[in-house]
Amino acid sequence: MTTKQMEIMNFLQERVFEPILTSTASNQIKQGVRLTITRLENQNDAAGMLKYYWSAIAGKGNAIEFSDKLKDAGYIRFEEIFEEFREKFSDAWLREK
Repeated sequence: MTTKQMEIMNFLQERVFEPILTSTASNQIKQGVRLTITRLENQNDAAGMLKYYWSAIAGKGNAIEFSDKLKDAGYIRFEEIFEEFREKFSDAWLREK
């Protein structure tokens, strides 16, 4: 994993994933979070991770259902951090060496 990929994952771990995984969330929700982490980690580069993130927000089907489950259970979702994410992981950031 590249430094940029680790930076993205660290941000998402801190803001979204860990608060859910260390909570009393249902096994179904925790399993969904772990699947999301795996899918992000399977991206070839940071650009792929960013694309995955934005696709998850734009989502359809399962992505919408999972987001709704998180919202109903009171957990932070990608949608709630998108402004901070967009500012931090911009195209300029991606082009930086």
